[in-house]
Amino acid sequence: MRRKRKILILVAAILIVFGLLSYYLSNNSVPVLSPSGLVATKQKQLMILALALAAIVVLPVYSLTIIIALKYRETNRKAKYDPDWDHSRVLETIWWLVPMAIILVLSVITWKSSHSLNPYKPLASSGKTLNVEVVALDWKWLFIYPQQGVASVNRLEMPVSTPVHFYITSDTVMNSFWIPALAGQIYAMPGMTTQLNLEANKIGTFAGSSANISGEGFAGMTFSAVSAPLYKFNEWLAQAKSSTNSLSVAMYQQLARPSQYNPVAYYKQPVNGLFNAIINRYMMPNQSLASGVQM
Repeated sequence: MRRKRKILILVAAILIVFGLLSYYLSNNSVPVLSPSGLVATKQKQLMILALALAAIVVLPVYSLTIIIALKYRETNRKAKYDPDWDHSRVLETIWWLVPMAIILVLSVITWKSSHSLNPYKPLASSGKTLNVEVVALDWKWLFIYPQQGVASVNRLEMPVSTPVHFYITSDTVMNSFWIPALAGQIYAMPGMTTQLNLEANKIGTFAGSSANISGEGFAGMTFSAVSAPLYKFNEWLAQAKSSTNSLSVAMYQQLARPSQYNPVAYYKQPVNGLFNAIINRYMMPNQSLASGVQM
């Protein structure tokens, strides 16, 4: 009777945990599980496939662990005692071949997905790609649109269903650029350029952040990624171009100073070559930022 009660308590506890988890997922949007972009959708499919393959091993192992612990506990005098049992070739074949097969399948999936989801790989599209230069600062994000002649702080605007090619660096410590609903994270490192390609296939505002702890103001180093129709994007460009602030070298140096929970800000006419100058001054420490831009 006591054994049945314990089993019922265990089953009830498992059901409660799964019930609470299901309730949370049904009432809350988890970005990586509710992708709004082409890349993020493929990444979600990859995670589900990897989880399903892992479950082939994990579920039987944990189930057998519970069964064995209950059946062969000290107080169970009815459990069969078989000290002369050596091994089973059938069981050993299963627990060696199944993991080997899973590892082989995962290896093939990893190889193919590493190439198909390469963040540097441009996305196939009939439309024109939008190029955005991203600079991680203490503790804010600067987005420069070199072809459109505008820049923004803590707000990324892009047309829906349009490939966006990011060039990413840092003018402070290493950070990590991440928009969970659209793509995986990629590091932003001083003196280096990383790249990321993504495309939002839904209209909306998505949360972006740094996924790498970078100091005192890390918690507020967030931004909004807005996917809008083309006409809305053009309206935003016009608004940014009407800003009274120009992103000169002096303005950038003021912006680069450490600050927390920065409001959204727009700049017109970012100085030519600013992104490359930020990178190059880590390669040539004696060169000033002003000498690296094109005036």
